[in-house]
Amino acid sequence: MRAARSGTKDGLEKTKIAVMRRVSFLHKKEHSDDTEDDTGYLDVMVSEAKHPPAQLGPMPEGLSSQQIVRRHILSSIVQSERSYLDSLKRILQEYQRPLMEAEPRILSVRKIRPIFFRLREIMQCHSMFQIALASRVAEWDSCEKIGDLFVASFSKSMVLDVYSDYVNNFTNAMALIKKACMSKPAFLEFLKVRKQASSADRITLYGLMVKPIQRFPQFILLLQDMLKNTPTGHVDRLPLQLALTELETLAEKLNEQKRVADQVTETQQLARCVSDRSLSKLLNSEQSSLILCETLIETVYGERGQVLKSKERKVFLFGDMLICANINVKGPPDISSLVPVGPKYTLKWSAPLQQVHVVEVGQEGAQTKDTLYQLGGIKRPGRSIILGPPRLYQELQELHHDLSVVEQVTLLVGTLQGTYQNLNTTVAQDWCLALQRLIRIKEDQIQSANKCRLRLQVPGRPDKSGRPVSFTVVFNTPSPVSKISWVNRFHLAKIALRDENTPGWFSAEDDGKTKAPFWCPLLACRIFEFRGCSLLEAALHNPVQCALLGFSAVSTSFPQGYLWVAGGGDSTQGQVDIFSLNRSTPRPVKSLQMGARVRCLEYVPEPTPSENAETGPHNSTGVGNTICVGLDDGCILVYGSMDTAAQCLVTLRNPEGCPVLCLKHSGNFLFAGLRDGTLMVYERHPGVQAGLKVTVGSDPIRTLLALEGLVWASCANTVTVLDGFSLCTQRFEVHQDPLVSVAHMVRAVGGVWMAFSEGSSIRLFHTETLEHLQEINISTPSSFYNPSQKSVRVTSLLICQGLLWVGTAQGIIITLPVPKLEGIPKITGKGMMSLNAHCGPVDFLVALSSTLSPDLLKRDSVVEGHDSACGVDDRSDSSSQESLQQASISGQVDGKGKGRGVLLQYRLRSTSGLPGRPLTVRAEEASDSSLESLEHSMEDGSIYELSDDPDMWVRGRSCEREGVRRDRVSSVAVISGGKGFRRLREGSVATTAESTLMIWQLPLKV
Repeated sequence: MRAARSGTKDGLEKTKIAVMRRVSFLHKKEHSDDTEDDTGYLDVMVSEAKHPPAQLGPMPEGLSSQQIVRRHILSSIVQSERSYLDSLKRILQEYQRPLMEAEPRILSVRKIRPIFFRLREIMQCHSMFQIALASRVAEWDSCEKIGDLFVASFSKSMVLDVYSDYVNNFTNAMALIKKACMSKPAFLEFLKVRKQASSADRITLYGLMVKPIQRFPQFILLLQDMLKNTPTGHVDRLPLQLALTELETLAEKLNEQKRVADQVTETQQLARCVSDRSLSKLLNSEQSSLILCETLIETVYGERGQVLKSKERKVFLFGDMLICANINVKGPPDISSLVPVGPKYTLKWSAPLQQVHVVEVGQEGAQTKDTLYQLGGIKRPGRSIILGPPRLYQELQELHHDLSVVEQVTLLVGTLQGTYQNLNTTVAQDWCLALQRLIRIKEDQIQSANKCRLRLQVPGRPDKSGRPVSFTVVFNTPSPVSKISWVNRFHLAKIALRDENTPGWFSAEDDGKTKAPFWCPLLACRIFEFRGCSLLEAALHNPVQCALLGFSAVSTSFPQGYLWVAGGGDSTQGQVDIFSLNRSTPRPVKSLQMGARVRCLEYVPEPTPSENAETGPHNSTGVGNTICVGLDDGCILVYGSMDTAAQCLVTLRNPEGCPVLCLKHSGNFLFAGLRDGTLMVYERHPGVQAGLKVTVGSDPIRTLLALEGLVWASCANTVTVLDGFSLCTQRFEVHQDPLVSVAHMVRAVGGVWMAFSEGSSIRLFHTETLEHLQEINISTPSSFYNPSQKSVRVTSLLICQGLLWVGTAQGIIITLPVPKLEGIPKITGKGMMSLNAHCGPVDFLVALSSTLSPDLLKRDSVVEGHDSACGVDDRSDSSSQESLQQASISGQVDGKGKGRGVLLQYRLRSTSGLPGRPLTVRAEEASDSSLESLEHSMEDGSIYELSDDPDMWVRGRSCEREGVRRDRVSSVAVISGGKGFRRLREGSVATTAESTLMIWQLPLKV
């Protein structure tokens, strides 16, 4: 039985018992021709009379607000599961059964079965879950526990098997439906009739069949809400966290399989349209790795910025090539309304990735520096033409023309013989200054529009003389985030082609197979020889935003800021090297000499307003972010991190001068672990340098960890949990050997991973119950390339973006997958080992992370039509639109030396409905004067820019786009430090014995 092979032992025993007892709701399937597909599954027929659907009883009195919310969430789970089962039943009863029983046949059985593959088994799994859910709901008020039910129902391998089969077959099923619709008119008519005859939702077959793919993300959202409303210490809290872990693991595996299946389908669809046999063979080979594909708009501009041609293209980024294809017309509307009809492609061009370059605005200045273009009859040399959106470019040309005209009008106004209050040189000069301001705004809008413009320099065919020729292709991306993703993937794909990344990782659990370079962390660069520093101790990232970096530089560079690396030559001296990360390779900018060996570093961010409010305004230091350096002589040096000057602000000392082994901040307190087992607590307060002493034990405190107001301090084989405010302590044992001490601790959501001074095991503990949850031996993957190695010791730990990084004394780095959500960070997959290693112990692993500035991701409101680079039709320019109320600003024109003349003015009331914006040099301000005032203001002589857009007639407030999605893009890298560098390949030797940093770059996280 398949359940016997893949199911858990506990689940197998329960199934055997159920079969032996002949439980009424379990019946063996009758013999059918489809024995291969359904072997090992039990057909569950749920009788609503014996097993009624889950029904939550009336709400008892006296419930807390959290209990009420939990009941509502449970009700949502029940309703969601009932709706999901109804959808599965509709597929089988309204589509599969009529097709199987139809006479004459609409489709052959051989085609029907692949379309509905594994749907019956999925319904069986959820039917069993519904029975258990009904039982749990009936006793909810007495137990209030649901997490363990999800763990028991969805942690079995059998569930993953049936869903994996369904997900992998989904694209094939949709292709079969599409083909049958085009070749079998009776089948197309059958789908139309079923859609018309279905319930009021009029959901199509595709809409029903996509529900299994969406099921587990829906479960995760519901359980996340349930966990948020479950207080600490509740009996259901740990089960909910474990359930989230299981569901996230299951969803991640299914998403990965769906991603791979979609990529294979896209690649095969592209390969069919390629006439070049060598290229088609390469696409169909296992070496082909699709990184990114997206529909972009290729736009060809004329010399004056006008659109010559604009068409959708499908762009494919592979591991070693870039392909652009035409998108052919899709299928008939009646078919596309029932099932997605994939497009067919026609190859336009392909190019090796190494020869494709991203070209940003401004980088082509050398080619266009002598460009001349006519503006208002005046030649303006020395300015390059920016290929912005055509409408914006046309408006810029019009503004230059209007400025030229107004300059001439100003000269003519100066020749007037009479004196007029609102027609004089001052008003005319205001017009000129306002037009110049609008020109600057329009140029900024064109630059902003380039956030959605991807310009590529692609190699073409050589000319007749054999010289290489390249051409520029301009693609408009759907959003700035899309362009950032393309530029970042281009950059990383080229890094992946380097020798150290081909291959860069392998998995011993997959029979030693190497991994595709791009789907693992990529070794971006190495730094050797630290100015005589032979020993590395610690490192940290000091995030600092750099406003000078351009759009593409931010997309490809490391997380912005500075890297502080501590080391030394011997025990009597130390140093800290500071590197700038704002370039493609870290650049050393400063070296700080220390009077003693550096043991640890800690980055302390500036306190938040809430933290300042808790401690009182007198406690605010106003220093900002700081870097704390722990020394072997017992001193803690506090440096300012505002710039590379890095001045020492404060020196903290402990009375005994005991070496500081570790530092950690929590709130407004800095905790220092000393060698004698004492924990020093320093409060952030100006002028106060004395600290409180808390005795943890007699052994050294080797590592500290901060968790929501708590601090974990390791001492020997125990960990002491210290309340950051009351300093109350709780101790628990984490290792049975008293001679073994905790060397490293890292936290991810609901768990803490620990490594020890001896042995190759790492252990996971729950942050709330302190329960031991998992133990992993990391010696297996690391011994693949060194079978003679008997013992492996962990020297560093790090959790970053769903990976647990483990550094060993042998210089080998291992990564293990862990969940990213609010669950428990259990190891849920196969480990990988880096083929790039140090020659000595991995001294530290540090994560670099920074968030891209929101201004880079902001869609600026530019007035564009359908040819907008951003693909959005914005009707208003909120950045440059002047409020009409500005017209009432008192600004009496100084008629110095002139008498009161004839008043030539019009009332604002008569012009407020006109389209266009007020023209004035003054900035927008609040107005206190009345619109009906006849007193002259600078607005009275304004020129109005005409517009054919009806939406521009609405004046008085800026037009804001509703429902703006706030994207958040994070740049992440990981740095390891140790002696030397070597490749774990046969015949490879160490390249250097100096202290070395290796920097792995990860794809941008959106």
